[in-house]
Amino acid sequence: MTELLKTTTKEHNDTHWLSVSDLMSGLMMVFLFIAISYMYHMHQIAQSYVETKQEIYKALYNEFKDDLHKESWNASIDPETLTITFNAPQVQFERNRADLKESYKEVLQDFFPRYLRVLSKFKNEIEEIRIEGHTSSIWNNKVSDTIAYFKNMALSQDRTRSVLEYVYQLPSTAPYRPWLKEHVAAVGFSSAHIIKDKDGNEDYNASRRVSFRILTNAEASIKEILESGQ
Repeated sequence: MTELLKTTTKEHNDTHWLSVSDLMSGLMMVFLFIAISYMYHMHQIAQSYVETKQEIYKALYNEFKDDLHKESWNASIDPETLTITFNAPQVQFERNRADLKESYKEVLQDFFPRYLRVLSKFKNEIEEIRIEGHTSSIWNNKVSDTIAYFKNMALSQDRTRSVLEYVYQLPSTAPYRPWLKEHVAAVGFSSAHIIKDKDGNEDYNASRRVSFRILTNAEASIKEILESGQ
C-alpha cells in the first residue's frame, strides 16, 4: 500500500512539473513572438524614416540648389536633420534684437512659399515644421551666465516668433495657413546650439540665427516608442 502511494505521488508530481514546464514554454514562445513583432515594427518604422528623409532632402535640394550659395542666402541643408539655415551676415540678427532685416525679409519672401510647395507633397509624412531660434552665448558683462541664458531664451523665442509671424502673413502663404496652424512650432533654444569657427571658438554673429527643421511622422513614432520603453 505504501509503495502504491509513493508511486501515485511521484506520478502526480511529475505531471505537475510537466504542466509548469509546458506553461513556461508557452510563455517563452509568446514573449519571443512579441519581441520579433516589436523588432519588425521598429525596422519598418526606421526604414520608413530613412526613405522619407531622403525623399524630402532630395526634393528640397533640387528646389534650392541654385540658391544655396547666393551671397544673400549662404544657406545649407542638413540631410540628417532636414534643417535649412541661412548663414549670410545680412540676414543674421543684430545683437539683442529680434526684428527682421529687410534683406532677410526678401530672402524669406522667395524661400518660404517655395519651401511650402515642396513640403506640400509630403504632408502625410510630416509631423512638424519647427522654426528654431538661436542666440549667441553673450548678453552683456553685467549679468551672470545663468541670467544671460534665460534672457537669450526669451530673445530666441522672440526671433523665431518674428520669423513665423512674417512668413505666415505673406500673401503667398495664405493657401497653406490652416495646415501651418497645425504643423508649425516656433521654438527658442537660447544659446544651447552656438556656432563655432574652425578654431573651436564661438562665432557670435553666426550663432544669431533662425533655422527651419522638418520632423517626420516616422521620427515622432520612433521617439514615442523609445520614450514608452524607458
